[in-house]
Amino acid sequence: MTVLVTGGTGFVGAHVVRALLARGDLVRCLARSGGDRSNLDGCDVEIVEGDLRDPASLRAACAGCSEVYHCAADYRLFVRRPRDLYASNVDGTRHLLAAAAEAGAKRIVYTSSVGALGLEPGGRPATETTPVSIAAMVGHYKRSKYLAERAAVEAAAAGAPVVIVNPSTPIGELDVKPTPTGRIIVDFLSRRMPAYVDTGLNLIDVRDVAQGHLLAAEHGRVGEKYILGHRNVTLVEMLGVLADITGMKAPRLRLPHWLPVGAAALATGWARLAGGEPRVPLDSARMARHRMFFDAGKAVRELGLVQSPVREALERAVRWFEENGYVNGPRR
Repeated sequence: MTVLVTGGTGFVGAHVVRALLARGDLVRCLARSGGDRSNLDGCDVEIVEGDLRDPASLRAACAGCSEVYHCAADYRLFVRRPRDLYASNVDGTRHLLAAAAEAGAKRIVYTSSVGALGLEPGGRPATETTPVSIAAMVGHYKRSKYLAERAAVEAAAAGAPVVIVNPSTPIGELDVKPTPTGRIIVDFLSRRMPAYVDTGLNLIDVRDVAQGHLLAAEHGRVGEKYILGHRNVTLVEMLGVLADITGMKAPRLRLPHWLPVGAAALATGWARLAGGEPRVPLDSARMARHRMFFDAGKAVRELGLVQSPVREALERAVRWFEENGYVNGPRR
């Protein structure tokens, strides 16, 4: 069958594309004109040019597709014009869901984020039903993903065959931008991480996230949300695994949260005045004050989500970043 993937040039989307090709599907990818398509090198896919802000291009892309995987998002924690985030992530999601439903897609999988979910006090693992409100969202990116998820829930309630997946923190190869977690790995490998903060995250192999999308299309209940996650770790535990993989030393200095938040506030303010982008956006530093721990039990039970060893995914990420020129200098 023919399936559409938006965001197929990105980290998660590129792995969804590969999982669909391995299943034997004919894969169509929506891509912006002039965008980086290196993540699709070697993939036998049909590329159609379009934009989430252009409903006509989305209708053309969805035509004849039995399944649609909406992985695309504007993932920036620092933006000069926040309205651009909402145009792509919220309005674009509405446009895409409407186009897919109009085209008669039998299943639409919307890629949300655990960032759109609530957090439990004390760092306890949160679930899909943990209470949440837009007031709890840190920054415009999270707010836009929260509103986009609401649009997906509303589309399902109106009859569209939408299933929502909430990936936690994927790790592995093809992290081209890279993601904030990929940046942590690159900084560690490049010896640009002399200290750490007390934070936590839920790690999962990006290949398992991709398979989770296909499982959601096959077994997911319309209108339901599924956390695609695996192992809850503190940042210092993650750095310890990286140290063990690489033979490098992990940072031992723990910083109080106010210090990176203050530094990020200054850097973000300067970036707004002088141009460029801050190395650590303020929203990123503010998010690090929370332990983003989650329980993926629902996806394991209902979808059969695979829980591959996180260490293996970290090993692949390290190797890929080193082989693709992201790391300054050899390991010492």
